[in-house]
Amino acid sequence: MNTHVQQGASPSGTAQQALVYSGVTWWTQAWRTLWRDARAGELRLLVVAVALGVAALSSVSFLADRLNGGLQRDARQLLGGDVVVVSDQATPAHIVQHAKDAGLQGVTTLSFPTMARGQSQSGAESNSRLVALKAVEAGYPLRGELKVASSLAQAQLALNHDSTASEGAKRISQSNVEKISAIPTRGEVWIEPAGLEALGLDVGDSVLLGNSRLRISRVLVHEPDRGAGFMNFAPRVLMNSGDLAATALVQPASRVTWRYAVGGSDDAAKNFLAWAEAESKKPEVRGVRVESLEAGRPEMRQTLDRAGKFLNLVALLAALLSAVAVALAARAFAARHLDDCAMLRVLGLSQRHIALSYSAEFVWVGTFASVLGLALGYAVHLVFVALLKGLVDTALPAPSVWPVVYGLGTGLTLLLAFGLPPVLQLASVPALRVMRRDVGELKATTLSVWVLGLTGFSVLLIAVSRDLKLGLMVVGGFAGAVLLFAGMAWLAVQVLRRSVVEGAAPPWLMLATRQVSARPIYAMVQVSALAVGLLALALLVLLRTDLISSWRNATPANAPNRFVINIQPIQAEPFLQTLREAGVSKPDWYPMIRARLVAVNGTTVTPDSYTEERAQRLVDREFNVSFNATPPEHNTLVAGAWQAEEVGGLSIEEGIAKTLKLKLGDSLSFDMAGLLHEARITSIRRVDWTSMRANFFVMYPVSRMTTVAGFDVPTTYIAAFRAPQQVPAAASSKINFDNQLINRFPNVTSVDMGATLNQVQTVLDQVVSAVEFLFLFTLAAGLVVLFAAVTATREERAREYAVLRALGASNQLLANVQRAELAGVGALAGFLASGVAMAMGWGLAHFAFEFEWTASLWVPVLGAAAGALLALAAGWWGLRDVLRRPVVQTLRQASH
Repeated sequence: MNTHVQQGASPSGTAQQALVYSGVTWWTQAWRTLWRDARAGELRLLVVAVALGVAALSSVSFLADRLNGGLQRDARQLLGGDVVVVSDQATPAHIVQHAKDAGLQGVTTLSFPTMARGQSQSGAESNSRLVALKAVEAGYPLRGELKVASSLAQAQLALNHDSTASEGAKRISQSNVEKISAIPTRGEVWIEPAGLEALGLDVGDSVLLGNSRLRISRVLVHEPDRGAGFMNFAPRVLMNSGDLAATALVQPASRVTWRYAVGGSDDAAKNFLAWAEAESKKPEVRGVRVESLEAGRPEMRQTLDRAGKFLNLVALLAALLSAVAVALAARAFAARHLDDCAMLRVLGLSQRHIALSYSAEFVWVGTFASVLGLALGYAVHLVFVALLKGLVDTALPAPSVWPVVYGLGTGLTLLLAFGLPPVLQLASVPALRVMRRDVGELKATTLSVWVLGLTGFSVLLIAVSRDLKLGLMVVGGFAGAVLLFAGMAWLAVQVLRRSVVEGAAPPWLMLATRQVSARPIYAMVQVSALAVGLLALALLVLLRTDLISSWRNATPANAPNRFVINIQPIQAEPFLQTLREAGVSKPDWYPMIRARLVAVNGTTVTPDSYTEERAQRLVDREFNVSFNATPPEHNTLVAGAWQAEEVGGLSIEEGIAKTLKLKLGDSLSFDMAGLLHEARITSIRRVDWTSMRANFFVMYPVSRMTTVAGFDVPTTYIAAFRAPQQVPAAASSKINFDNQLINRFPNVTSVDMGATLNQVQTVLDQVVSAVEFLFLFTLAAGLVVLFAAVTATREERAREYAVLRALGASNQLLANVQRAELAGVGALAGFLASGVAMAMGWGLAHFAFEFEWTASLWVPVLGAAAGALLALAAGWWGLRDVLRRPVVQTLRQASH
């Protein structure tokens, strides 16, 4: 044996070590092999692929874990008590009595949006502003602390330091803030800095709320039960509940939220929670719920949910791409070590010894790459927190151990499930390969090994995704896509073999065809791997563009930017006259009725009648209905017919019809302020909720709503219009239109949607920045897959090109062959990937993200072109030295 080694070219490092250390344990050999492979760069691609996948998944996991930890940490303060009962009417007396009997302390608060007008100490009126008014009683807050400042300047200083300053500066700034256990005294209010700035007021000035004039005594800096996540749409005004009646803001049809917070011992609170939840589900207890930790405005929450799903989608795709890259890199790694393992077998090492040493090496590599990915993921999640500043609390608790466990599990699963199977085949390489290179080639991994690895990895991805539907769609979609890609690649090879006629085609095309046809399995693997990488990239590019467009769905140029609610019937004609005098034309003008669905087809309905959460919420709450003889022009009838003045008929929005499983002809009974009204569904409408117009779930096609007894149903009115650019000449130029409107109708609530939309746009910019940042990781993972797929047959190409060059083929001819092969494989992969991306994109947009999405028919053509270009670029980078390698060196290496 020594003679054989000396007569060969120089033996490999592994063979030399085996001669010298033939008695070492597999553990020691694993360390030495790891060190040698790391120095030679053999493990670089594996480490990069695993680290990228772990970083993408762990970054999202770290962020979600810290957000959940923050909610749990601050739960009681965010709720304002141990348990909070929320209702749209005064809290039922028996619930309050039960809490008292249980020895719990209770506090009631009322909150609703309304308009506030400023009045300086000199008596001059300033701006008007929509505010979130909250009336509190003694004992508030049960949990947490109120923080106030004595002036606007001190409040701004404290808030600025809290978010940007050093710890020392923060301590100094807190001297400007007072923690207080009292509430505003009668005749006084506390207002947040944003409200004071908008009204142009400060401490000592007055604010007009409805019919009352109240003095501003402090600036509200912190309100413990404000909520988590997003800010409310209007600045808070805190007042003593004893002053509420004098404002005359609460009318019979006003939307007011009652919150009854209780606090006490843990056992008493838990017992009350269980009792209150059971009580709220009783049919006779309507409009009552036990509040959960749900925070933020509906449009903001939808944006955050979609952003979270998209971040999870990006992370899942990065992990899937990393799995493909690991499988390809591991196979290339194993192919390069075939000769070394054959020599080890010749030198007497057992299969068990070789298998254990490579297994240990891959476990160590996987651990190192996972830790590297975790470190990178933690850094990325810090960038997320910075990008989402203002949306999430930057003082989040430290992450738990679960993101680390997920990260390590992902990395080791990636390497062991997709990388280890081909490497373990090295243990079965026959010693005869030392003399005959045509034996001992890598075989296809057994189906059982692939099924076991794929199943474990799929379960892990679905668990990390936190969304069963999204996880199943992505994992299942990619599994089906791989099978489709492999089948289409095999079919393409057969078609290519029969379509290229020898003698009629150019030499480079004939050679390229032979190269592909000679290795059909390699062609299938290469096309499938490239297509998977391009599928992920195409899917993200397509969804990212349309998803962000749906977020940024711009309103029409003439869309209403003012919504005025709580207009009383007696104010209807004066209000419309004021709009006409201001030059407002064609406002949306509809009556509004607060109604609760109580029966369908004569059968009483309760939240327990439905299993879907949204349906339960709709049945459990009051919502606005309206009536008009003609249908809204921005609504589309999708079923039935709108018959003007049809008594006993109603029109319902198609979304709520699907949710509540309603159809044409169904009879619905509504409780309207204690009056029962029954009607039959005669039409179903499609409502564009992004139109910024006045929209309703239920509308009656009549010009007057009465009960069975002939009484008019209690109503208020809503107006939606575009505010005039300037006040008419007859009005004072010093008072803008909003102030004039509120001065004349102090009880109404005017919502300036312009300011709200600007705030939403700011939120979207931050969310989009976070999404695009993580998008870079998947792009990097996709490029790694492309590189691994193109270079998977690097050594085989080198040997084949060496033989052709020895037979007289020029470098130019072989370069053309290489380019033709890469471009063809890339174009096929891009075409297939784009087609599947269109189908998966539609499914994800429709079922997971819930927005309309349609891709252009040009996408497959563009995908084919992009695939060809990317494959050529990856081939130029990964195979650039194949044609430069001396023929003698390649053939000599191939002979040993």
